[in-house]
Amino acid sequence: MNLETFYEYCLSKKGSSEHFPFDEDTLVFKVGGKIFALSSLSQWEKSEPAVNLKCDPERAQELRGEYDEIQPGFHMSKVHWNTIALNGNLSDKFVKELIDHSYELVFKSLTKKIQNEIIDPR
Repeated sequence: MNLETFYEYCLSKKGSSEHFPFDEDTLVFKVGGKIFALSSLSQWEKSEPAVNLKCDPERAQELRGEYDEIQPGFHMSKVHWNTIALNGNLSDKFVKELIDHSYELVFKSLTKKIQNEIIDPR
């Protein structure tokens, strides 16, 4: 997956927005004010792209055991976040599924009011 595909896919999620809350390097995607994906732009420039994504704790453990490219979240809760190396053997389709999972976990954690505002932003 390249940076443009990652960027466009994250922004295609309903109600998502991009931010740089930590520094000028860390690109963050949020829904309802909560982070669902983040990535270091300098890592992309070094050809070492990686993204941190939220994950169900049980599934996170399974994925880490199955894929070398998936490790406990760097600078994040190791229980709820994974760091996914994007220069390995993971397909774009699989990475998009992981992004979807992260987005859904965060979306479901939002209040019903915020969820409804995202679904129907009249």
